[in-house]
Amino acid sequence: MKIRDIQQQLAARGYTPGPIDGIWGRQTIAAVRRFQGRHGLEPDGVVGPLTLAALFQGAPAVAAPTPSALTGFDDPGLVWFHEARRLIGTREKPGKGDNPEILDWASEQGLKSLYTGDDIPWCGLFVGHCVSSTLDREATPSNLLSARAWERFGIPIAPTPGAVMVFWRESRGSGKGHVGFYAGEDEAGAYRILGGNQSDSVSLAWLGKDRFLGARWPATVPPPVPRAIKVTRTAGLSWNEA
Repeated sequence: MKIRDIQQQLAARGYTPGPIDGIWGRQTIAAVRRFQGRHGLEPDGVVGPLTLAALFQGAPAVAAPTPSALTGFDDPGLVWFHEARRLIGTREKPGKGDNPEILDWASEQGLKSLYTGDDIPWCGLFVGHCVSSTLDREATPSNLLSARAWERFGIPIAPTPGAVMVFWRESRGSGKGHVGFYAGEDEAGAYRILGGNQSDSVSLAWLGKDRFLGARWPATVPPPVPRAIKVTRTAGLSWNEA
């Protein structure tokens, strides 16, 4: 089931989700909550099995989903991951300028005075934006600019699609780190990570499992049964995340 299908169904039933663009943003979440509230469901903005059943019952505008259609990275409940995927290609501005979109993320988090340029590492800022812009009840670390602060985010979980993944950088004891989202793994000891500040951009990169510190899951979202997504690696390991 695609996000666009859910948006189309919400619109067809009179719950305006904003643009039918396949992006799980605030307007779509608000529409889901309105629908849930009027159908006796918990208005949490998460499209789980009960919400899907109610949304598609007797409404053939979009084909009803099957359980297998809700697995992997197309799961509409992975709203923070879909926001991250939408931002792939966002880059630092070379030279003296800054990318205003990255600075806007800092303003959203109340960090405008602390985050003054995109030459400051922004992997934690990127994760913070993706989480807080889609899960407005979710608490983020007080020092979300620090990648290692995300070791205390939400609840612990084994690596699984959409999980927040934390790694050390330079050395385990350096206090420096990197954070992004689980996007698969290979058979030879590496995780594929969707993250910011990876070669100065939002991109997919491979990080060695020997650098892995832990995976976390949003506390306001029911945790899934963890599962690995196996991907064939065609690139080397990343060491450029700052």
